[in-house]
Amino acid sequence: MQTDMERCIYQCLDCHRICIETVNHCLRMGGKHADPRHIRMMLDCAQICATSADFMLRESEFHSRTCGVCAELCTACADSCQEIGPHDQQMQRCVEICRACATSCRHMAGMAA
Repeated sequence: MQTDMERCIYQCLDCHRICIETVNHCLRMGGKHADPRHIRMMLDCAQICATSADFMLRESEFHSRTCGVCAELCTACADSCQEIGPHDQQMQRCVEICRACATSCRHMAGMAA
């Protein structure tokens, strides 16, 4: 389980970084990229990823709950990025890491349940 948890921590931290980078990209692009709901979604995703990583790093007994919420938000963020930027390289990077993080967090949420 430790290897799975370490992988999930790294994916959460990577997803946090990519989401923040993508927020900056979207704000520069303007238009539909800068839609407030989309920006909030990416910021929510970034925050829950950082929180989930923190909970796993300190071996919190509640990490399965944060991972469950993280999986849900990562999936929603990926969907939002896919809809807004299907041909945008930065948006697709965000889609990929969010989907990978969602899968990893879903696995962690199930393992600890």
